Amino acid sequence: MTSSAVSMPEAPAMAAPDFADIQAAAKRLAGQAVVTPLLESAALNARAGGRILIKPETLQRTGSFKFRGAYNRLAQIPDAQRAAGVVTFSSGNHAQGVAAAAALLGIPATIVMPADAPAIKIGNTRGYGAQVELYERDSESREARAEAIATETGATIVSPYDDPGIIAGQGTCGLEIVHQAESLDVRLDALLVCCGGGGLTSGCAIALAETSPRTKVYAVEPEGFDDTRRSLDAGQRLANPSGTKSFCDALLAPTPGELTFSINRRLVAGGFAVSDAEVAAAMRYAFTTLKLVVEPGGAVSLAALLSGKIDARDKSLALTLSGGNVDPETHARALAADAA
Repeated sequence: MTSSAVSMPEAPAMAAPDFADIQAAAKRLAGQAVVTPLLESAALNARAGGRILIKPETLQRTGSFKFRGAYNRLAQIPDAQRAAGVVTFSSGNHAQGVAAAAALLGIPATIVMPADAPAIKIGNTRGYGAQVELYERDSESREARAEAIATETGATIVSPYDDPGIIAGQGTCGLEIVHQAESLDVRLDALLVCCGGGGLTSGCAIALAETSPRTKVYAVEPEGFDDTRRSLDAGQRLANPSGTKSFCDALLAPTPGELTFSINRRLVAGGFAVSDAEVAAAMRYAFTTLKLVVEPGGAVSLAALLSGKIDARDKSLALTLSGGNVDPETHARALAADAA
C-alpha cells in the first residue's frame, strides 16, 4: 500500500523526563506495581542462536505495563485537583491502568474507549470503577471527547503516552530489565520494545541510555502502523496511512507522540514492523513454548525476533511482552491459525 502519511509538527509542548524522573517513579511504584521477572527459555535461545531474556509485563497489575505510567502520573496530581477526577482515552490497556490507579488513589476516572475495543478490556476498565464513554474509532475524535469532558468537569487529562509522568513510569520497566540482566551476568546487545505511541519505548530508552548505553533499543510495531519506524528513518513525525487495519488493537496510534518522538529520535536505534500473521505465530509460540498468554500488541517484539527481523545469533537480547489482555475468541483464533 502506498503511504499517505503526512509530516507532523515536531516541537514537544512539554519537557522530556530524565533518568532522575524514572528513579523517582520507581520509588512511587514500590509496593504498587509488580516487579515482573526476566524470563529465559532454553528453547527460544536455541531457536534464536543467542541469549534471549523476556520481560513479561503480561504479569503486571492490570495485565500490562500501562499501570506503571498511570500510577506514577496520577500520584503526582495535587490533592486539591483530585476530586475533579481524571479523563483519558485508550483502546484498553492504558484505560485499565488509569482506572486501577485512580481506584487506589481515590480519584474519579472517566475513560473514552473505542466501541470496538476488546470486550475484556472494556469490562475490566469498568470493573476497576471507572466510567467508560464509548466512541466510534473511524468517525469520532477521542481527544475531542476527552477535552469536552475535562472542560465540563474540570478533570485532569492523562495522555496514554505523551506525558512526562507517563513516560517516566514506563521507564521503570527498562530500569528493571537492566538490573535483572546484570544479576544474570548478561550484558544486553539490544532491547526490543512493543511500540504504539512510544511511551514505553521512550521511557526504556532513557533508562538504558543511563544504565546500559551499549544496548541498542528498537521499537517494534504492526505493519501499517509502523509510524515510529518510518518517522525515525525520516527524521520527522509521520502519520500512518488511512484505511489500514491490524488486530494489534493496543498499538494503533495514528502518529508518534510529540514528546515521545523527541526522545526516541535521539535514543532509539531504529524500528521493525511485523505482520498480523507473524504476530499470531508469536502468540502461539508464547502459549505453547513459553506458557504465557500474550495479546496481539504485546507479542510484536517476540514476532520480530521469531520472524528474523533482527539477527540474535551470538548476541544477548531482551524483549518486552507488553500485555496479556486478549479476548478468548481472539486468542483462540491466533492459536488455531496455520503456523505459516
